[in-house]
Amino acid sequence: MDRTNVSGMEQENDSGQRLFHCWSFTRFLVNGVFVLVIVCVPSVLAEVQLPGSSSAVVGGASFVDKSANAQGIDVRPKSRYHSSVGDRELEYAVSRAAQQYHLQPALLLAVMKAESSFNPVAVSKAGAVGLMQLIPETALRHGVRNLYDASENIAGGAKHLRYLLDRFHGNVRLALAAYNAGEHKVDRYGKIPPYKETQNYVKKVLAYYRSYKKDGWVIPVAMPVVPAYGIRVS
Repeated sequence: MDRTNVSGMEQENDSGQRLFHCWSFTRFLVNGVFVLVIVCVPSVLAEVQLPGSSSAVVGGASFVDKSANAQGIDVRPKSRYHSSVGDRELEYAVSRAAQQYHLQPALLLAVMKAESSFNPVAVSKAGAVGLMQLIPETALRHGVRNLYDASENIAGGAKHLRYLLDRFHGNVRLALAAYNAGEHKVDRYGKIPPYKETQNYVKKVLAYYRSYKKDGWVIPVAMPVVPAYGIRVS
């Protein structure tokens, strides 16, 4: 074979090999850069803050910074009634007391709302205590030992309200007036006593009563239906 041709072929092979190595190295560099981008992007995104929020985006997921209450936002779930008593505990106690003393739960809730605004540790200037604002004498009379126990307090208040309804022949207005001012004051006047506080109290409770009835608090929850004996609004 001609030496000139052999030498030319060797030169072409050397050039091809150098071109191949160069291309392989370039692909290696490109792949390396791509891997670095994949690794670094989540770290960069982790620092990105969404406008107007305290959330950070990490790998497509959003995590709320619950410690960021600097804006005064309360992230805790709010109670339906009061933070000092569980919703289910209160509703069950109301349902059970309403069942036992033949009352509408809506009426018990209305009295409780007007008396203590669902605060189980409320104490009035007159010494009335708890959800139903029972004075110690009334609590003792109805067998309540722990005025700060939600179930006992509600049961005691329901028993007292049942007693007043029976005493005033099912007249809700007079029973409520007696709950607020005392039964002997109602006896004296034969009607709602002429005290502004008592008159406003009766109106307030009846407004709450209608509202709770509208919301569905008509019969004890998850319990057999019992007629609301002796309840007459007149």
